[in-house]
Amino acid sequence: MFRIICLIIGYAFGCLQSAYFVGKLIGHIDIREYGSGNAGTTNATRILGKKAGAIVFLFDLIKVTAAYYICALIFKGNGSFLSGTSYLPGIYGGLGAVLGHNFPFYLGFRGGKGIACTLGLMYCVDIRVALVTYVIGFCIFMTNKYISVGSLSMALMYPVFILILNNKLGYGAEAVALLFVLCILAFIKHRTNIQRLFNGTERKFGVKEK
Repeated sequence: MFRIICLIIGYAFGCLQSAYFVGKLIGHIDIREYGSGNAGTTNATRILGKKAGAIVFLFDLIKVTAAYYICALIFKGNGSFLSGTSYLPGIYGGLGAVLGHNFPFYLGFRGGKGIACTLGLMYCVDIRVALVTYVIGFCIFMTNKYISVGSLSMALMYPVFILILNNKLGYGAEAVALLFVLCILAFIKHRTNIQRLFNGTERKFGVKEK
C-alpha cells in the first residue's frame, strides 16, 4: 500500500511542470511548441536562455527531493541524511515525481524527459554514488558536448554502481530494480535523441534554438 501512496505523492510533485510555467511566465509561450517540443531544462535553455534553464533545472531538483524525503519521512525510509529501514518509500516517491514530470495529466501527458528529476533522485538515495556519477557524466559530456550522451551515461551508470554496491550497502533488490526502471524510462524518452546521434544530427550544447 505504501508504494501506491508514495507514487501518488511523487506524481503530484512531478506534475508541477516547471518548464511549462517558466515558458508561460518569462517567454509567454508554450515551450512544448518550440525547439525539440520537450518541456525540460535543455529545451528551456535553448529557447529562453540560461537563466530560465537554470530555474527549471533547480525547481525540478527541488520537487523530486521534496517527494523523496516526504515519502521517506512518512514511512521511515532510508537515504542520504536519513537512517530508516528501507530505500523504497523515497524511491517510489521519486519515481512518481519522474512520471509526473514526464506525463502531467493536465498537459495531455506531454512533459519532459525526467533527467533533472532522475539526477535529483540519485543524491537522495546515496549522495556518495551520485557525486561519482555526476563527475563521470560531466566528463563524458565535456568530451562531446552532447547533453543527451552525458544524461544517458549518468542514467545508466548510477543503477549499475548501486547494483555493484548492493551486497555491501544493502539497498535491496527492489530498489536496484526501480533504479534500472528509471534508466530504461530515460532511454525511452530519449529515443529521438539516440536516433539523431546515430544520424549525426543531434545538436551540441551551446547551439541556441531559433
